[in-house]
Amino acid sequence: MVRCAEGLGVPRGSGMFRQALQAVAFLSKEKITAKVDYLKKTFSWSDAEVRVALSRAPMLLQRSKDRLQRRSEFFISEVGLEPSYIAHRLVIIDFGMVGRLRPRYYVLKFLKVNGLLDRNWDYYYIFKMREEVFVKKFICPHKEAAPHLAEDYAATCKGEVPTNFIFT
Repeated sequence: MVRCAEGLGVPRGSGMFRQALQAVAFLSKEKITAKVDYLKKTFSWSDAEVRVALSRAPMLLQRSKDRLQRRSEFFISEVGLEPSYIAHRLVIIDFGMVGRLRPRYYVLKFLKVNGLLDRNWDYYYIFKMREEVFVKKFICPHKEAAPHLAEDYAATCKGEVPTNFIFT
């Protein structure tokens, strides 16, 4: 197990080593290799990017293929993030799609489409932001220009997609 964890690029003395041990504890070398190959294919990561990703978040090996596939489709195909961007900001992979990622992405897209954003915001910053800060920065300032925004955001957080957030 120790060799497998170190093989992921997690040094023995690092704070992530315990997580790396947990990640590989019940996986054979073949399953680890298969999951690494799946990560490369799904996120279009190079060997170096997979190594960076696993050294920062070894528990990726425990994520289901379905969950990883949905995240990849969302981040790469829908949001348009580069694979290397995702590999270096892995915390976003574990955020909830329904309650956080999709609603915030839709709000930003809505604001951009309607010319209500003053600059291009970094998605990592947006996704990582505390809920009350996000609402204060992106919902409240647009109450007059987009009176439905708060309700649409709340509905999207519940899994609904309001018509204002349907983009063609």
